[in-house]
Amino acid sequence: MEVSLDVQEIPRLSIQWDWKDAFRNGEKAWIACSCLGKPSIYGELKYQEDESQSVQATERFQVLSLDNNSITVCHPDVNYTTSLISPSKVFTGIHKKCIRFIDISPGGGLCVTSSDDEELTVWNTSDGTKRCNLSSHISDVNCCKFFPSGEVVASGGADMTIRIWSAIDGTCPVTMKGHRGGVTDIAIVDKGRNIVSCSRDGTARLWDCGESRCLAVLASCSCPINGCALGSAQNVDLGNARKINRCEREVGTEGKLLLLAREDGILSGVGLHSRHMVFEFKSLSAFNCCAFLSEYEVCGGTEDGKLWILDVRNPGSPLAVVQHSKSPLLHILPFGNGGFLASSGDGTCFYRDVNQSRQDRKTSTWELIGPNCDPVYRICRHGNTVYTVCRDACIRKYMLSSNVCSNV
Repeated sequence: MEVSLDVQEIPRLSIQWDWKDAFRNGEKAWIACSCLGKPSIYGELKYQEDESQSVQATERFQVLSLDNNSITVCHPDVNYTTSLISPSKVFTGIHKKCIRFIDISPGGGLCVTSSDDEELTVWNTSDGTKRCNLSSHISDVNCCKFFPSGEVVASGGADMTIRIWSAIDGTCPVTMKGHRGGVTDIAIVDKGRNIVSCSRDGTARLWDCGESRCLAVLASCSCPINGCALGSAQNVDLGNARKINRCEREVGTEGKLLLLAREDGILSGVGLHSRHMVFEFKSLSAFNCCAFLSEYEVCGGTEDGKLWILDVRNPGSPLAVVQHSKSPLLHILPFGNGGFLASSGDGTCFYRDVNQSRQDRKTSTWELIGPNCDPVYRICRHGNTVYTVCRDACIRKYMLSSNVCSNV
């Protein structure tokens, strides 16, 4: 089903990525206000090192607040306020090349990252020290996820395999084969006896980790599947599962909906237990990523920069279409009650509230800054701490204030 809908274009307030250094050195930092289809407004900010400790702004920009890692700005032309948050720490030595994926353990003490240097690394979040390198994939590692135990990691690679690792000693006891294209994403089912993978071969598969075998092909299409997300949908019609010849090794699939972000511009929902195609939603651009925002609300990000927010009970009528820029959307992370963080190919990583998107209210938001126009490929979160990975091989750690988190 293909639909057209008015797009809510979100104004963007951006600032020089190293604004803190500029202020510290007595220099000016640029600031900009951008709206799609309109000329951008550029101004300058200068910190006053006198008793006022204020910030002078040109071109009618206003600085509403300032602290060690964030600055809140607005411009009267857009009636929009943005808190721009800088990283509290940047890890630069974990990888040497572009970092594609990151996940954090349930306890928050460990992260796992994959990079174009063909390394899959587990490291300590407190100081960035490496715990172990997971070396077995033949080529690039495209995705990695912690199991709920926090001691086991699943990874998918361009070598068409899924591997299960110990995050404690780096051993790889399980390798699963069956895909005919690179594995692009992984979702853990329940406690982790089963996992789901999607691939450039156009299939999504259900696997049994204990016996290292494919239990079912959940979906098959004629294009790459770029990403997946798994969520509970207990009160949604997920199809009749009685006709499925099911293996006893399949555990925890009841009542779950699998989202698939496809290269052909389709966001689809598949009943994990029934294998039934619950819905297909068509856009004019490839879907790169998807996420559950609640039991009924899902979000998909496309190559042309649009965020499609759908109700899975009535996916043909989107709740909202939001656009921040024309850069590709690369990842969506659910955040708070009905909100999400989205990262894109131009280095932006911004928060959006679904209720704001529905009502088209121009209000306040916040954005994570630091990359100098390099794509932010992935985001993960534990409590008030957010991590991002980027093409510049940096891992950025953001400590969000209680004020920011209380507003989501």
